[in-house]
Amino acid sequence: MNLKVEVAVSQLNKYGEELCGDCVEIAQDGYTVIVMSDGLGSGVKAHILASLTTKMAATMLKGGLPLGEVIDSVASTLPVCEVRRLAYSTFSILIIGPDYKAHLVEYDNPLAFLGRGSELVTIDRQKKTYSGRVVQESFFQVNDGDWLVLVSDGVLHAGIGGIWNLGWGWNRIGDYLKRMASREEDARSMAFGLIETTERLYAGKPGDDATVVAVRIRAPRYLTVLAGPPVDMADDARVVAEFMASPGKKAICGGTTSLIVARETGHPVTVNMATMREGIPPTGQMEGVDLVCEGVLTLSRVADLFKDGAPLRRNLIYRSDGPSRLASLLLESDNIRFMVGRAINPAHQSPDLPIDLALKRRIIEDLCRRLNELGKNVRLDVY
Repeated sequence: MNLKVEVAVSQLNKYGEELCGDCVEIAQDGYTVIVMSDGLGSGVKAHILASLTTKMAATMLKGGLPLGEVIDSVASTLPVCEVRRLAYSTFSILIIGPDYKAHLVEYDNPLAFLGRGSELVTIDRQKKTYSGRVVQESFFQVNDGDWLVLVSDGVLHAGIGGIWNLGWGWNRIGDYLKRMASREEDARSMAFGLIETTERLYAGKPGDDATVVAVRIRAPRYLTVLAGPPVDMADDARVVAEFMASPGKKAICGGTTSLIVARETGHPVTVNMATMREGIPPTGQMEGVDLVCEGVLTLSRVADLFKDGAPLRRNLIYRSDGPSRLASLLLESDNIRFMVGRAINPAHQSPDLPIDLALKRRIIEDLCRRLNELGKNVRLDVY
């Protein structure tokens, strides 16, 4: 079965520091390679140490070196504090192969969490020594619905001296993750949700750098967005047939486009006036289509939502307006195809409307770029 390994990272800097002393490197090309490191202390020095560790390990692993050699090299390179007998940089390495077999190595970092559904699964760890450093190593199979969470010790220490004298702790975090896994469908919401709670436990002033890496293994999600009629009306039937036969969820952007689809499929469009918001036209409904919305205005609002970084899907899924629903579909999908018609909508040439309303192609291209930056596989076809 072809599964998607979804990875998301969220971090907090120690209060008063400009740089995070934790670093994460991720590579996904057949294999998923995640390296998380926590530099000793905080600030610039810790960031440099952690960055050195993650860059070195990730580069060597991507170059095909065996994990044992990588750990040997990293462990022998990292010094140990002579006073506190602590490593100057700790690390966790997670590798998930195309056969979904996972290899996890942990050196002085908090133990990773593995979950199936809303339950934690015990990871069988073995101690191994590389260059005098004792690491914990484990091998296990991941399946559809599994999730993993890696945290730095700044997450474990949250609440120390306040809500909990000894900090949040591994067991309480595990209980929290079990509850979260049942309601958060994507890795990004899990990572950001855990960091938000960590920050609250620190009362907004983190006493240490905190990092969360969330991984979800699931079936890939597909979305096709049809925006605008083909420039040649003779292509209407072919484009609609291609759109309706596409895998996964489907969205139509544009009133004229929806009428063309309705004509070709025989499925009428009904308008839901309850979804109208100020400046945003209402959405519609059509059999076999997950979202029908207005075109350029909606796409412009979606682009605005992504302007300052991708929004969290959990903040959108309960909204009924077109831009929120389309943004939610884009965020949940892994493989996104935009089918964009080049026919000019006469309504967009009105002098009363902003000139950029006619620039649908530019808006979609900008969205494609932002979605690619999020790790989405995006395809743009023009008709």
